[in-house]
Amino acid sequence: MLKLAIDFGTSFTKIYKIGSGIVLAEATCVTVQKETGEIRAFGNEAKRLLGKTAELTDVCFPVYEGEIVNERYAAALLEYFLNKVVRRRFAVEVLFCVPCAASAALREKYFRVAKSAGISRVTFAESPYLTALGQDVPLSESNPVFALDVGAGKTSAAVFSLDGIIAGLTMNVGGNNMDVHIIDHIAETFHLKIGSLTSEKLKNTVGSLIENDNQSTIVNGRDVTTGRPRSVSVSSADIAFPVRIYVDKILEYAELLLKKLPAEVSAVMCKNGIFLAGGVCNLAGFADYVSQKLQMEAHMAGDPQMAVVLGGGRAVGNAALLHKIAME
Repeated sequence: MLKLAIDFGTSFTKIYKIGSGIVLAEATCVTVQKETGEIRAFGNEAKRLLGKTAELTDVCFPVYEGEIVNERYAAALLEYFLNKVVRRRFAVEVLFCVPCAASAALREKYFRVAKSAGISRVTFAESPYLTALGQDVPLSESNPVFALDVGAGKTSAAVFSLDGIIAGLTMNVGGNNMDVHIIDHIAETFHLKIGSLTSEKLKNTVGSLIENDNQSTIVNGRDVTTGRPRSVSVSSADIAFPVRIYVDKILEYAELLLKKLPAEVSAVMCKNGIFLAGGVCNLAGFADYVSQKLQMEAHMAGDPQMAVVLGGGRAVGNAALLHKIAME
């Protein structure tokens, strides 16, 4: 049986294949003809059309804030991705990476989508465990780990050991919130209307948590007053507020989680620090900012956006480990 780990994320889907490593990273996106519901494009090709389609075509994201919101589109997209990485005559076992404390209802949705896409066997593991495994953090029953996975639609934080999660939570805060707020902030500050793709690119290019960072880039959009195309130069400082407000909210919840810990576990956290993953961690200065706010060392994955699916790959290839961390 062929084994895969899949991070079916709000923004991107990543697939790890045992024996090959990461074999796919594409947008969790489809374009749909409104009248018929027919899917016209998948993945990266579909996302490139965001904000550029005619009235009769919709760009849809079947996973929103970590939840599967359209099972038919999700199943079709997952099947499309599987066809790119698997010869279909093989039976496929998949470990899905899900948010911390994912509900039974959410897992049932994943299960139905997986079956519709032709997957033979499904297992689930929570993203904080996989964040740690993706950074080769040794897990045991006696050494608790603190991990934070900041995605596009959801953020999961947990303190855990192989005995289970000691304290954990998932919040509907992530990179997409920043993107929406940046659109509003640019319209208010520069009287310029920009789209979702431009906002995301702006965040990824000059978004920063470094004090007085002076990175800048040229942004194109539509003048709010005249309706004409216009370009402006936008710096890190110009979007610092919509970036920091959401990072601060995430860290506020992380602090609440830490306050729930037993004294002995807190002592271990002070020593071991926090392990970070997720695309938002690519913001300049993110690890240092987290370290300063939480007063502990922050360890960043080499490629934060891939850490969870890498951890999933490690787990799905180790039956004993998977048995320990898999959700019931």
